[in-house]
Amino acid sequence: MKTTKPLMSILATAWCGLLAATVAQASDLSGQWRAEFDTQIGQQKYLFSFQMNEGKVTGKATAEVGGQKREVEFREAKLEGDTLTFVEMLKFQDNEVRIDYTGKVSDNEIKFTRKVGDFATEEFAAKRVEAGAPATAASSTNAPPRSRGPRGRGGFGGPIVLGPDDKPAFPEPPAGFDVKREDIAHGSLEMIEYDSKTVGTRRKMQVYTPPGYSKDQKYPVLYLLHGIGGDETEWQRFATPDVLLDNLLAEQKVVPMILVMPNGRAQKNDRAEGNVMSTAPAFAKFERDLLDDVIPAIEARYSVQADREHRALAGLSMGGGQSLNFGLAHLDTFAWVGGFSSAPNTKPPEELVPDPAAATRQLKLLWLACGNKDGLIRISQGVHAYLKEKGVPHVWHVDGHAHDATEWRNNLYLFVQRIFR
Repeated sequence: MKTTKPLMSILATAWCGLLAATVAQASDLSGQWRAEFDTQIGQQKYLFSFQMNEGKVTGKATAEVGGQKREVEFREAKLEGDTLTFVEMLKFQDNEVRIDYTGKVSDNEIKFTRKVGDFATEEFAAKRVEAGAPATAASSTNAPPRSRGPRGRGGFGGPIVLGPDDKPAFPEPPAGFDVKREDIAHGSLEMIEYDSKTVGTRRKMQVYTPPGYSKDQKYPVLYLLHGIGGDETEWQRFATPDVLLDNLLAEQKVVPMILVMPNGRAQKNDRAEGNVMSTAPAFAKFERDLLDDVIPAIEARYSVQADREHRALAGLSMGGGQSLNFGLAHLDTFAWVGGFSSAPNTKPPEELVPDPAAATRQLKLLWLACGNKDGLIRISQGVHAYLKEKGVPHVWHVDGHAHDATEWRNNLYLFVQRIFR
């Protein structure tokens, strides 16, 4: 009997040691892990490399999207039990976007949740690469089945699949359409401030008035919204709308109009800095700032035609989603609506247009456009398919560009020629 307690103690100690060894082995990250998954910018392929040294974790990866590769160094890597966390900083429209990873580690698999601010979340699994296997990013021939995870509103990412409708509605703009000409009259571009009751501060917006602007004439207004990485100056950097409109006015191809470029990030610090993805809720809040503060400020300061037939709303990427969300929800305010490369903030089609008959009756123009190399095209494709099914007239323009300034500049050129007529 005297030997029972020591024997049981020895067995318990041995069992705990075996269990600890098993856990330690399950959480041994050292080596390479391969994954393929969908994101807001298309299907991505990652080859993760992790090292463990005295309990500390370091990691990096080779990432590939759209045939383009980049090297990634992870920050803030930690392993607590079987939970791995780390951060990736991604360059997006001249800003750094914070991406947080949380993974559950087992012997040969890490199940990840990848959170891109408040903008998107993906779930996927990374598989351990056996010693001697090729050290390349995942491919369609050797990648494990991927977990698609949540897609967000409208669906996004993944392979680009084009249908028979996905083609240009108009030819490319002529060369030089956005080059400043000295032999024509020029409009005025100014930065103004307004009081925003919605945000509780003074905010800025850029306003273009056409050549010969006069208070004796009433003008229609186009409100033009920027993307998630921009502000009230982004459209001017991407497309010089003032030059574009000056040139079209000189050729009598557009109606003289006022162009307003506000900041669609409705929060007190509205600069495009830090983790711009985390400011997505401020883009939704801008609906009230636009309707309650921006439009009244413009109509109090400039000589405008203050009715729905003389207001247009359009934007790029996040601003394209805003334009569809706000414009189609307020057909008593806007008769002309355009979404260029609309982002995942776009509401589902049945929410955008719950009453197809009313939209058909009230809209003067609904413009949808996206490049056929844009990983976000499925959002616009979904809206187009719904509108086509419901018989709502609209323009569907798919050209050969990507999620880039050329796409947005070209669509602005085409859109402004068809509004207020």
